[in-house]
Amino acid sequence: MPFFEWQDKNLLLKLHVQPRAKESVVTGIHNEMLKLKIKSPPVDNKANKEIASYLANEFDVSKTNVELVSGQTSRDKRFLIKEPRVIPEWFKELTE
Repeated sequence: MPFFEWQDKNLLLKLHVQPRAKESVVTGIHNEMLKLKIKSPPVDNKANKEIASYLANEFDVSKTNVELVSGQTSRDKRFLIKEPRVIPEWFKELTE
């Protein structure tokens, strides 16, 4: 099963998150999930907010169009991106 699923015009991403990284960046696939390193620590919802902001920027949508579906306190999360306007190069490379 891939790390993503299209639901009409929306994109559901399955993520494995590594907090407290030097930079926020997608690093590849980990156990059929998209591995994302983020700078924020996993406290006070900071990591989830940074993930939403990062994905909003990458897919050129507002933060309100990025929704945490599951994994509030887990490293494994699912985020829904509503009607992405841009498909990032890293996404294209990982889905070829």
